[in-house]
Amino acid sequence: MGLIVLFIFIAIPLIEIGLFIEVGGRIGMWPTILIVVATAITGTALLRQQGLSALSRLQNSFAMGEPPLAPVFDGFCLLAAAILLLTPGFFTDTLGFLLFVSPLRVAIRNYLSKRILFQHGPTSFTEDPMPKPGTDDVIEAEWLDVTPTDLKKPPPKDNNTLD
Repeated sequence: MGLIVLFIFIAIPLIEIGLFIEVGGRIGMWPTILIVVATAITGTALLRQQGLSALSRLQNSFAMGEPPLAPVFDGFCLLAAAILLLTPGFFTDTLGFLLFVSPLRVAIRNYLSKRILFQHGPTSFTEDPMPKPGTDDVIEAEWLDVTPTDLKKPPPKDNNTLD
């Protein structure tokens, strides 16, 4: 895992440098810089719009008593998209814009939900983590209703006790 992270931290800047050289050589330095700034501004606007929508979906899922895993995953993807778009570069901008595409996020979520093993809880992003009423074990017990006025009285004798 460590080698994969190291590879990513080396490969992404190299890809970005190569793309800056290639794009800058074709359209010039100032248009290249303008594109990078424009993608950051566009990404911020998209994050504001879709982030508020994701927050609304999260609040609705809480209000309806549904598991909030899908809205939380969408929020995580939008946060990752914003970070990628604020990072200067064409490769990271492309990845960031792809994370703003809702059907792509759903496909990623479905893919990951089939491959993530939960030790306790739901096995997918759509399964309800709470058991349905009537599906849990029943515990039978005897109880005695004690009100504050009855606290000084001894409990009634029962022939089934081990006294």
